[in-house]
Amino acid sequence: MSLPKDWKSGSQKSKLRENNSEPISFKRKSAGDTTLPPELLQEIFVNLPAHQVVRVCPLVCREWRALVNSECLWKERCRREGYKPGDEAGQDVVKGWKMFYFLSKDKRNLLKNTKAEEGLKYWNILSNKGDGWVTEEVRSPHPNEGTTQTFVSSYGPCIKSQLIDLRKEGYNHHIMDKFQPDIRISDWYAPREDCACEYEIRVELLDKKKDALQAFSPKKVSFEQWSDEKWNKMTHVFRKYGQGVRYVKFVHGGNDRQYWKGWYGIRVTDSCVEIGPPEDR
Repeated sequence: MSLPKDWKSGSQKSKLRENNSEPISFKRKSAGDTTLPPELLQEIFVNLPAHQVVRVCPLVCREWRALVNSECLWKERCRREGYKPGDEAGQDVVKGWKMFYFLSKDKRNLLKNTKAEEGLKYWNILSNKGDGWVTEEVRSPHPNEGTTQTFVSSYGPCIKSQLIDLRKEGYNHHIMDKFQPDIRISDWYAPREDCACEYEIRVELLDKKKDALQAFSPKKVSFEQWSDEKWNKMTHVFRKYGQGVRYVKFVHGGNDRQYWKGWYGIRVTDSCVEIGPPEDR
């Protein structure tokens, strides 16, 4: 996109409305002026790559910077790209549509190899008792049709973990401390029908020294012999956790309770840790 010849820094006045979604207004020049009207300029910005809009456009002039920082621009991008607040938060209570947009757009699973498709790669094995961890095909269909492999524990405690460095994943100190986006975790687990077993999970939010600030650690889930082999989902959301969170440590596993040689313990797969916009404020 080529810039109009008469664009100069500070050549126009702008009115920035940061706390609402009303269109930003610019004072028009005299007749014959070739400056793009704000409505057209916003339309151009909406169709440019978002990171270019944030990094490049504000450097052009005050008017462009004002538009880049306006609520209306990012609310419109959210609308067009289908990013909507959750049921717990209506659009009227979203504060900071730009951050809401980027947290929604960048939302992804921060754990690696969660469906056992690469063996035990990326997992730190904390306990490998009995015959240890193995991977195999799911015994019963998983609710997610794309999940066909699972991690299987043995007759001794089998525990594995991953440590997520939030800064390396793009969530810097400013984002984590000021906006405190939701940290959502989920994990799927299932027993064998013919063997009693148990499942456990612990997820910790750690500071820069890797000391725990908060933890989700529910009681172990036990299954009796001849239980249904259906898949169960464990979920939790960390909200308003305060400043200082720099890492997320995900730990899970289990074992069979009848000490049968082989792999009759709990099965786990399709684990997830993702960061998204706050949905309750």
